Amino acid sequence: MLENLMAWLTGNLSPSARIWTALAPAILACVYFLGGLLLFCIRCAFKGIPRDEETLKRGNNGLVGYFLRHYFFWVIQPLWAVILRSGLPANALSMLSGLLGISAGVALAAGRFALGGWLFLAAGILDVMDGRIARTRKEANPAGAALDSVLDRYVDSAMLMGLAWYYRDTWVLLPALMALLGSSLVPYVRAKGEGLGVSVRDGAMQRLERVLFLGVGTALSPILEAVFWPEEKHPMHWLAVVGLVFVAIMSNFTAISRFRNLVKALAPKRQEARSGKAILSFNAVAGAVATAVDFALVLVLVEWAGLLPAWATVVGSMLGAVVNYSINRVITFKSTGAVGRQFARYAVVSGTSALLNAGGVALLTLHPQLAYALGWWLVRGVVYFAWNLPLQRDYVFNDNNASPDALMEQRPHAA
Repeated sequence: MLENLMAWLTGNLSPSARIWTALAPAILACVYFLGGLLLFCIRCAFKGIPRDEETLKRGNNGLVGYFLRHYFFWVIQPLWAVILRSGLPANALSMLSGLLGISAGVALAAGRFALGGWLFLAAGILDVMDGRIARTRKEANPAGAALDSVLDRYVDSAMLMGLAWYYRDTWVLLPALMALLGSSLVPYVRAKGEGLGVSVRDGAMQRLERVLFLGVGTALSPILEAVFWPEEKHPMHWLAVVGLVFVAIMSNFTAISRFRNLVKALAPKRQEARSGKAILSFNAVAGAVATAVDFALVLVLVEWAGLLPAWATVVGSMLGAVVNYSINRVITFKSTGAVGRQFARYAVVSGTSALLNAGGVALLTLHPQLAYALGWWLVRGVVYFAWNLPLQRDYVFNDNNASPDALMEQRPHAA
């Protein structure tokens, strides 16, 4: 018995013990939650879905819809009632959630994925309850809200830091860092929006989803490792990797989506000749046509005219720039501004774009493990959406943007 206890404490477990340490809590949880789901469905059939008002206020998303959210808060009512009657302060639940979450990160860093996963899930459940307890007792206050919010960031960061430490010598370190970035930005953008008077609560990967996918993935991952790779001393825990990569992608997508909506809501309203989607589509077509014309001219000059490829490339690039500018002026943005000033600005944007693309590719080639083609497309995409498209819309073809000469004329002259 003592040997088994020491093996459990040190993590030196047999394959079967690894399976049961991960599976035993899962079996108990499945019995409770699946049984609760059956009762919930029966209750819904006779009395309708019990509505959770806080869930309705938070909005819906594509990963965990209203039905599952209402079910979750209905099924944990017995635990919530016990805690409510116990008299424990809401801040105590927040602190306990924080301690369990930080402990989860420490356990994961040591390779104890079952322990870390279940601790993280327990921290998530307590985090759901603390605010509801405070509001039910009418004890909610800004200090408690600040404590809860900051501890949530510590819990998420500790979890992902533990995973990053465990995977520090593998490629999974990058998704762990990306998940850490996205998980920090999602609540930050929401808080920044609320500070500016804009509500941005949308997004598929909010905190409940992060807790669910990371917690379940890490808690159950030792089962697969013990079955398929029982002799591995440093197993990959592939189920945890899948959950981590999914959270990394979706949390950053949610953060970017919220950021875009926030900027759009705060930006001055103006009349556009076309919608944003139409501008993106026509701008992409203009780029494709200009590239095709550029390439065709290079082939003609090299194969038929005998021009050197370097000079042919220069001529082809110039023609491609003219074609791209013309299509965007006439079709994409329907601009009527002065051609000379627009083309000068277009040249500035194109020149800086070339430098940004070249610099980005040069930086990524410092990491030989990243495929060159992937790095090239990644840099092109980032520069296009962050630099080319916004500047063509707001700087080159913006007819509402007065010229410097016009602005100088509007300035009062000195006596």
